[in-house]
This record gives sequence, C-alpha cells and structure tokens, in this order.
Amino acid sequence: MPVPHLSTALHGPILDLENRIYSAKPLIEHWLRGKWREYGVPFYCSVDLRNSGFKLAPVDTNLFPGGFNNLNPEFIPLCVQAVMTAVEKICPDAHSVLLIPENHTRNTFYLQNIASIQTIMQHAGLYVRIGTLLPEIKTATIFNLPDGQSITLEPIIRKNNKLGVEDFDPCAVLLNNDLSNGIPEILQNLDQAILPPLHAGWATRRKSEHFKAYNTIADEFARLIDIDPWLINPYFASCGKINFREKKGEDCVANSTNKILGVIREKYREYSVKEDPFVIVKADSGTYGMGIMTVKDGAEVYQLNRKQRNKMAVVKEGMSVTNVLVQEGVYTFENINQAVAEPVIYMIDHFVVGGFYRVHTGRGIDENLNAPGMHFVPLSFEPDCLLPNYAKQQGLMPNRYYAYGVVARLALLAAALELQQTIH
Repeated sequence: MPVPHLSTALHGPILDLENRIYSAKPLIEHWLRGKWREYGVPFYCSVDLRNSGFKLAPVDTNLFPGGFNNLNPEFIPLCVQAVMTAVEKICPDAHSVLLIPENHTRNTFYLQNIASIQTIMQHAGLYVRIGTLLPEIKTATIFNLPDGQSITLEPIIRKNNKLGVEDFDPCAVLLNNDLSNGIPEILQNLDQAILPPLHAGWATRRKSEHFKAYNTIADEFARLIDIDPWLINPYFASCGKINFREKKGEDCVANSTNKILGVIREKYREYSVKEDPFVIVKADSGTYGMGIMTVKDGAEVYQLNRKQRNKMAVVKEGMSVTNVLVQEGVYTFENINQAVAEPVIYMIDHFVVGGFYRVHTGRGIDENLNAPGMHFVPLSFEPDCLLPNYAKQQGLMPNRYYAYGVVARLALLAAALELQQTIH
C-alpha cells in the first residue's frame, strides 16, 4: 500500500487534477517504482503542500522533519515498517543508532518529536540513544515532556572517527538537526553512516536547487499523465547578494517578482482564475517559517519598513539572509473550522506514513502558515484503506489524499535528485 487514504472533516473544491491523478494510479505507481530503483531516497522527509483548487503544489521540502509527534498515533506501525525498509537498505547490519537532535531544549513540542522518532525506531528493533551537541550537557540529562514521556540527552563522544555516547557504539547516526549553523567539526569525516547525509543540511542545501530538481521531475510526471506541469509546480527565481537592512540586491527581488507575477497572470487567464497572483519571498535556506513575506507587486520590495527589513534579514539561530527564493504563491483553499489550513505530508524512505494540517486562525489564504499561533490537526485514515472498494463510487477525500501523497512523493524524488546532484 504506497499511500494510505485519509479522512477528515474538510471542505474544498473538487479538482480535475485530483481525479486525473487518481485515475492514473497504476501508471503513476509503476513510474515511481522505477524511480525509487534509480535514486537513493532520503531517510525521511516532510513536504508542505498548498491546494488552491486549481493547483496542488509543494512549497517546501524538509529533510529533517520535526513534527512526528503531530502524526496520528494509530499510524506508528506504518512508520515502523518504513524504518525497517530504510535501515535494511542503508545499513543492513544496523542494531543501534545515535539520534542527534536540534540544540533547542526549551521547545518541548520539538522534544516530543524526538521522543516519537526514538519510539518508532525502537519498535523497528533498534537500540536508540540521543546524543546532544549542546556543550552545557555534560552528563546524561532527563527531560520530562508534557505528554508524560521523557527523553534522555547525553553528551556525544567521538572516538576513532565514530560517534557514540557512554558505553554505546552505534553503527549509524540519524540527524534530526538541519545544520543551519554549519556542519560542526564533530560530525565531519566520520566512518559511520550518517542519515540524512551532511550535504542535506541547510549549511549547504538551497531551496532553489531543490525546486530546479523538482522542475525536472514535475515535467516528466506531467508528460506521463498528460497535464500542464504548472498545475503541480510553482514558478520561482533566486536572487543572491541580498542585504535587506542595507537595501542591497532589491532590484533582483523586485524584477523577479514582477516577472513571475506576469507569467502567473497569463496562467490565471488561461484557467479562468479570478484571484490576484502573489509571490512568496523567502530565505533560500533554513526552516521555521522565518524570513518570509507575501508580495503582490515588485514595488513593495522597496517600501519595506525597518521592522519588515529586520524580519527578512535573519533566519533561525540569527543567520543572515544573503540569498532568497522568489516563489509563486499558491493560495490554500483548505480550511478547518473556518481557519486556513495546509497539508504537511510525512514520508520515511519512499512510503507516505501520515501527515497533518498546519492550521492558523490569524492568517489569510495567501500567507505563510508556519508562524507563531499555528496548531496541528492530524490527518486520520479511512478504515478501509488497505482494501478500498473500487466498485464503490470513490468519494472526494480518497482522491484528494492520494493526490497529496503523489505530489509529496514527487517532491521527495526531487530531493533525491537534488542530493545526487549536489554531493561533494
């Protein structure tokens, strides 16, 4: 079962695109099976999708997903099976894994994610201990979590180009740290398998490289099922040598914005879309929804006030923004209890293992939802997902969620291609 069908109380327009994807299922699955043989798949991945009714596209792909605690707990068995497959491929004799998280220990939601990853991997038959890069943690330290679980963080020991913690010599290292700050020396030149590889981190990775790879995948997929690739692919451009505080590099951002708005307008006319086009300007690397703005006219780039400039100038851990992605904005017409929502799909190896809606009561349909005040609603699965009844008329939700799973896997495939192209 490549993609579970999901069910949730949700309203949205029925897509031609969803039905096209659903009816091409055997063709799509056959094509994807061939692709997974061709590329090394990232260990895990989450993809932010936007569904505007006429278009369904990925807007971000994260190779160090931090929300496993938001998945529906009923689907832990799917995660466990997927981990077993991933480990067999990468490290067949693996019995122990060192998990290295992000450095923020005050974010208990994030630590619940780490607890969930540890639990999944333990269920898959692995010994798992958690090693921290934080210098202030000198001995094994227990953190109690709001959901009743606890995790133990231990200082990492490096010996003979291998990482471990006290009395623990793991055969692989699993990173849940996106390396925004650079690759620490302790992680370099190791003799162990590191998952995902170091060049998947934001120290070297660029969103523009990912979407270039996605262009290639989306074009091939669109030919396969005979659709306009624009329906699954946002236009984008990248700009370098940016300094928002000093107003440097703004011309590139403004010109790229206007150019992309122009081609979106043409597409909107072609598809009789009544909305105003917009773009999202965001840092070309990094996560946490920082350094992002919605723009509807290139002139707005020159008119930012000091507060907006400061907000665009830095991302996570105070890293300066010098490169940006100017990306076609995709409206989201998903909503839950009248609040704007977007689906986030989680994958381990090449299997969809679940997902959730990111919901924000204070944001609009043309805004970034990855912002303080968001909450998460787990996607829940249809009870008959293992044996769907094809004689029965297919409802909206199975079509929609199958489409989500397909587009998310296209982004995963793009990440695999991107990592292959950027290996040093």
